Amino acid sequence: MSRRMVAVLAVILAVLCGAAAFVWLHAGGQGKTVVHFTPDPPANAEASSAPPGKNASAARMDSKSSANTLPEPGFMPMSGEVLEFTASVAKVSNVASLRLLVNGRKQIAGRDAWHLQAFAHTQNPLRMVFELDDQFDSYSVPGDFASVQYEMHLSERGQKVQSVERLTAGREPAPDGASVARVLPGTRDPLGMMQYLRSVDWAKTTVVHGPVYDGRKLYEIRARKTGSAEVQVPAGKFSTSTIEVKVFDNGVEMNDAHFTLYVAKDEARTPVLLEAVLPFAAARVELRKKQ
Repeated sequence: MSRRMVAVLAVILAVLCGAAAFVWLHAGGQGKTVVHFTPDPPANAEASSAPPGKNASAARMDSKSSANTLPEPGFMPMSGEVLEFTASVAKVSNVASLRLLVNGRKQIAGRDAWHLQAFAHTQNPLRMVFELDDQFDSYSVPGDFASVQYEMHLSERGQKVQSVERLTAGREPAPDGASVARVLPGTRDPLGMMQYLRSVDWAKTTVVHGPVYDGRKLYEIRARKTGSAEVQVPAGKFSTSTIEVKVFDNGVEMNDAHFTLYVAKDEARTPVLLEAVLPFAAARVELRKKQ
């Protein structure tokens, strides 16, 4: 089940879902995150009720919602940005660390792409029972952050996996040293999806959705702004947009997990908190430091 949920944020959930079963056995640690949530008026919440899937493009939406909203003109990641997070599960703090990096722009497959990276590590004492050191690399095109190539370099409990996949909606052959994943046009990988959610002007658009490939399977992601919140995390206090994220598999919503993303209302639209309610535990990933 842990890998199914990686459709939203594969990097974060690889830590949370893989570790939660072990952390659940431990006691102690009180969460220090403070969230004061203010819901949007009901009219905004009803922007679109039709679930995404094979007929998502035909769903009726009003002027404030879109199936494939383009990023706000002029928005782009900050080259060299480093975001450091700490992960907690079942009220046990600091079970894992996560670093998200924007490593500039590079040419890949003849296309200009952002090189996005993430590094996840479990921390002691959890590391003694679940050793995890994962690296993820995304090459996503400027504008809509559609994925060109997605890489997973995983080391989990002594098992290593190296995966390099070129994403294409066509029939291109696999390049040397990589395999090909046939996906829908505009498919994003999890890191590209994070940047895309940052690019949306949530004051004007309340619902977006689109395909996401997590390195194993293609899903549909639906993100809806539900309100605003004042959030206190280790990195400080932030005014945020509150985004509910749902995952669909072949048009059917996956109801075994629920995700809420808090995106700062600053110029960079920094992701400051992710809350995940899983079948066996509640988990959160909090911004610890921004460089």
